[in-house]
Amino acid sequence: METETETESKIEAKADNHLDTDAGIDLDISKSLTLRNQTIVVTGGAGLVGSHLAERLSKANDVIIADDLSKGTRDQIPDNTAFVEADMTDSNEVESVITSDVDIVFHLAAYTDTNFAEPRQLFEENSDMTYNILEQAAAVGVDGVAFTSSSTVYGEAPRPTPEDYAPLEPISVYGASKLADEGLLSTYAHTKSLTVWCFRFANIVGPRQRGNVIPDFIQKLLAEPETLTILGDGRQEKSYLYVTECVDAICHIVEYTDEPMNIYNIGTETTTSVTKIADIVSDVMDLDPTYNYTGGDRGWDGDVPRMRLSVEKLRKIGWNADTESDAAVRHAAKELYKELN
Repeated sequence: METETETESKIEAKADNHLDTDAGIDLDISKSLTLRNQTIVVTGGAGLVGSHLAERLSKANDVIIADDLSKGTRDQIPDNTAFVEADMTDSNEVESVITSDVDIVFHLAAYTDTNFAEPRQLFEENSDMTYNILEQAAAVGVDGVAFTSSSTVYGEAPRPTPEDYAPLEPISVYGASKLADEGLLSTYAHTKSLTVWCFRFANIVGPRQRGNVIPDFIQKLLAEPETLTILGDGRQEKSYLYVTECVDAICHIVEYTDEPMNIYNIGTETTTSVTKIADIVSDVMDLDPTYNYTGGDRGWDGDVPRMRLSVEKLRKIGWNADTESDAAVRHAAKELYKELN
C-alpha cells in the first residue's frame, strides 16, 4: 500500500509536470485545442478551482481573471495574470472583459453553496452569468467556453453515475441552476460556432478552500478541540478529488475533445464518508474529539447523501486520477490546517 508521503509526492509531481499533457496518453487521440499562447478569461479566478486553474494556464498563456471577490480574495489571484474586478451578472462588465481577442473562456464564477440562504438569488444570478457570458462569447467570436457544472445535476442517482444517465432530477436549487446552465450551454453549442466543455465535478478539495466540510471541521476543532458537531449521521459518502488533479483533468478534456458539447464527469473511483473525513482531520490536528451527530441521512434539505461518478468516459481519453479519495482529503486537510491555524 502506498504511504502518505508517496501519495503527496505523486500529487505534487503531477502538479509540477502538468504542462506535459502528452505523458501516458494514447497517441491515437488527436488534440483539438492546445492550451498554449492563447488569450484566456477565467471567471471566478479568485476561488478554489479558478485560482489553481488560472495559475496553471498562466504558465503558457495570457490569462485574465474576472471575479467580483464576493467569495474569493484578492491575495488568491495568481501572479502573471491580469485581474479585473467584474460582476458577470452585469452584461456591460461582461462585454468589457470578453473581447474579440479572447480565444477561450473558462466560466467558474457561481454561487456554489448547495445550502445557500437565498435560493432564488442563486438560481437567477447563476443563470444570468452563464447567459451573459455565452451571449458575449458568441458575439465576439470566442472559440470555446468551458463550464464547471456539478454532480448535483444527477440528484440521487445509481452509482457510479455515467454522463448519459437519465432522467436528470436534481434535488437542490444549486443542482437545478447547474442543469439550467447546461441547457444554455447546449443551445449555444448547437446553434453558434462555439465549442463547449461541461465538467460535472465530484467534491473538489485543496488549499484556499473555505465553506466546505474540511475547512469547516478544522475551524470547529480550532474553536472547540474536544467535540465536533457533524451534520447528519456521518454516513454520507462522496468522492473527493484534489484540486490540482481537477485542474489537470479540465485542461486534458479541453485539449482532447472537440464535439460541439463535451460533457465529462471529473472525480475519483473511490469515496470517503463524512465520519472518515472527521477522523482524518482530527488525526491531522492530533486531536481525539467526541462526535455529536445532528441525525438524519443527510446534512440538509437538498444534500445528496451518496455520490460516486463514473469516470470511464474520462479514462477513455487518457486521464485518470492518481490519488484515492481518502488521500485527497488528507492532503487537503494538511494544507488547510496550515492556512487556518
